[in-house]
Amino acid sequence: MLVKLYPDNPNSREVNKIADVLNQGGIVVIPTDTLYAFACSMQFKKAVETIAQLKGFSLKKAKYSMLCADLSQLSEYVRPLDKDTFSLLRECLPGPFTFIMDANNEVPRNYQNANKTIGLRVPANPISHAIVEAVGCPLIVTSVRQEDMESEYLTDPELIHEAFGRRVDLVVDGGIGEEEPSTVVDCSGGGFEVIRQGKGILPE
Repeated sequence: MLVKLYPDNPNSREVNKIADVLNQGGIVVIPTDTLYAFACSMQFKKAVETIAQLKGFSLKKAKYSMLCADLSQLSEYVRPLDKDTFSLLRECLPGPFTFIMDANNEVPRNYQNANKTIGLRVPANPISHAIVEAVGCPLIVTSVRQEDMESEYLTDPELIHEAFGRRVDLVVDGGIGEEEPSTVVDCSGGGFEVIRQGKGILPE
């Protein structure tokens, strides 16, 4: 199923329908401010396993991010932030960044990396923001990007639906997406390190 939403005014009725699908353990493809992404509620391990299968990798090797509605929700899932880290997050979010941070006990171990960290996002996209707010908890997300995938299948929701529509519960059409991924910044263990330069530019 393909559901059309407009970024400047996401229809609340459709957003709630999408949230209902996610709250029942469904998998949805959603737009972000970078690539389109597979998404599921963090409450459903089975859905996360299915996303790993869609991406073609084992659950242990999967690299997920938690998509949060805002900085307040993000802070519920990480260890206490120092002043510099909080200032950086406040300046960059919402925005096209994934921040790798030390996870706290609210994050299931299945979603943590081997060193007990988790990537966290607050994208500047009204559609994804409305959806995660309606769900009421963070979403587990990973981009639809796969090896040898043509760029059109990363950015065009109709082509994404053609490729994955039978394997997910629905695809959200939020318009043509970006080809560039988020910038990944490692904030774990003190200091900041850009480990993937993407769309986001860190402030100097």
